[in-house]
Amino acid sequence: MAHSSSFAVLCILLLAIFSFYESNAQLSANFYSTTCPNVSSIVQNAIQQALQSDARIGASLIRLHFHDCFVNGCDASLLLDNNATANIVSEKDAAPNANSARGFDVVDNIKSAVESSCPGVVSCADILALAAEASVSLAGGPSWNVSLGRRDSRTANQGGANTSIPSPFEGLSNITAKFSAVGLNVTDLVALSGAHTFGRAQCRVFSARLNNFNGTGNPDPTLNTTYLANLRQICPQNGNATALANLDPTTSDSFDNNYFTNLQNNQGLLQSDQELFSTAGAATVSIVNTFSSNQNTFFQSFVQSMITMGNISPLTGTNGEIRSDCKRVN
Repeated sequence: MAHSSSFAVLCILLLAIFSFYESNAQLSANFYSTTCPNVSSIVQNAIQQALQSDARIGASLIRLHFHDCFVNGCDASLLLDNNATANIVSEKDAAPNANSARGFDVVDNIKSAVESSCPGVVSCADILALAAEASVSLAGGPSWNVSLGRRDSRTANQGGANTSIPSPFEGLSNITAKFSAVGLNVTDLVALSGAHTFGRAQCRVFSARLNNFNGTGNPDPTLNTTYLANLRQICPQNGNATALANLDPTTSDSFDNNYFTNLQNNQGLLQSDQELFSTAGAATVSIVNTFSSNQNTFFQSFVQSMITMGNISPLTGTNGEIRSDCKRVN
């Protein structure tokens, strides 16, 4: 009798442990396999369409997922517009996003296409994760099975967006700390920075490197001089602060490992890019060298880091909601 009752207790314990892990790991690549089996191809088709008229949209979409996940987890809080009634102060107006985060219209188009196929089923947070993967694979990068099952927040956190999202002006130790705060390590930092293998940046986020770096009156010494001359043409002093430069001057719209070779050649566009290679003694330097010499290794690490980032504090189960319009709570 004692034996069978202790066995029953063990079974209950195992069940409790299992359901605990289950509730903490409810994301699954098969989440919509019966409720919206074509969701991935719907997302991919919409992005393919958008790429016809906007070569940088893939980079813009992956950035939305990144800026979403770093603030309260991957919950589509970034997509909410200001709304006094719902008490929403939009993350879109936070410094890292204002006049810079873009692609919201494409997210709305994807959401509409998904809704017409599977109404009320797929969250905006999952759409951001799927859009990030499709953007990378359509640009020649790796593909992966996106973990799904996130739900959408009913709140936004503008203050969190101002403090938690890494900035292009920050030192490597600050950026490393911001990654660490959301459970991402140094390899994740270098791999995810590799998303700067495509896309553009506005002059205002790197022009301080071109002429008067840190108040020295000189350009950033880690800038290749030929590259510096090219950038000064795109961004002359007192020129248009929103003019665009390619993040990767070699293959600007392809997802490859050239970003890391650029860093080795002192051709990182942002201060935060170049620091990965030019910070003496930093753990990031050898990772840059590895990714530069082996694109497959970079792709594998990138996929793993995207999956890890996509797992930051998702709302699952009955938490949050499935927004019918990504810009507002239901």
